[in-house]
Amino acid sequence: MFKDWLGHLCGLCLALRDEHGQAARLATNYDALLVSVLAEAQTDAPTRRRTAGPCALRGFRTAGVVESEGARLAASVSLILAGAKLRDHIADGDGPYRRRLVAATAGRLAGRWSGAGASTAAALSFDPAPLTGAAQAQVELERSGGGALATLTAPTEEAVAAAFAHTAVLTGRPGNREPLERAGRAFGRLAHLLDAVEDLAEDRERGAYNPLLASGTALADARTHCERAQGELREAVHGLELPRPRLATSLLVHETSRAISRTFAETPPSPSPESPPDDHPRKANPGGLISLACAAFSCCTCGLYQPPWEEEDSRCTTCANCGDVCCHLPECCSNCDCCSDCDCCSGCDCCSA
Repeated sequence: MFKDWLGHLCGLCLALRDEHGQAARLATNYDALLVSVLAEAQTDAPTRRRTAGPCALRGFRTAGVVESEGARLAASVSLILAGAKLRDHIADGDGPYRRRLVAATAGRLAGRWSGAGASTAAALSFDPAPLTGAAQAQVELERSGGGALATLTAPTEEAVAAAFAHTAVLTGRPGNREPLERAGRAFGRLAHLLDAVEDLAEDRERGAYNPLLASGTALADARTHCERAQGELREAVHGLELPRPRLATSLLVHETSRAISRTFAETPPSPSPESPPDDHPRKANPGGLISLACAAFSCCTCGLYQPPWEEEDSRCTTCANCGDVCCHLPECCSNCDCCSDCDCCSGCDCCSA
């Protein structure tokens, strides 16, 4: 299943590159790839995959990547959200964005990405207004400095709901539109809250905006809201008509549950007035340098070096039980019945060799 997830992630990255240039790959968004996954889950036939060249971010190995309208929609969403995020950093004056030159450059890039995302959205008959409107609404809410938690997460919920719902349009499954909207609202709320929990300590220290601080929501209450959102998400996903549900269900149901447990386990409790000060200096975060190095490596491999696309092995078939694409012993995988714990029947006796 990891290969399928990687195929969607790399497919999103290369869709950004092929339509909008190398710099657009920096907008690759883990959450946006769910749009590509949902589109594939609603499709009866296996999604078209092609072989991409070696990339540093996957150990200089090739990969079978998704090539679909779902990947293009995910690219559009990624660009629009990335543009909005840059504008948010500029408005808040975060870190280097306080410098006039950096802010001006980032502003031009944000405009370019937003325009490119809107262009792809138009080609797919997707109205990006919920996404662009959500970004502006979020800025206004942050400037207001307070409000109920449900009000603060609403723009994100509506943006994700619109993106999820359009996958039903792309795949010709109108009956899925309403449950996808519910799934999108629940996932948007959950993602927004988990981000807020992860950033809570740092935002409190910097005096920066955080929806939990702005709404006066305690960590225990935040977890209750997260678990409620995850329950709504699970219910909505189970109400979808999905011919190939495995990866979508794993990411939207099982992984979100793990994310809640992991995020709250890693979040320290709020400090009390009697707590002693932290005398241990923090190490500098090297994330920016690492990200820059990874971007440079990827541009020099899968980026600038672009070998001819290769079709997947024509012997590949889709497992009748789990929906995985299998490129080994397809005659076996079409008949196996033990897919509960395996990737493409790898646990079957006839596939063990």
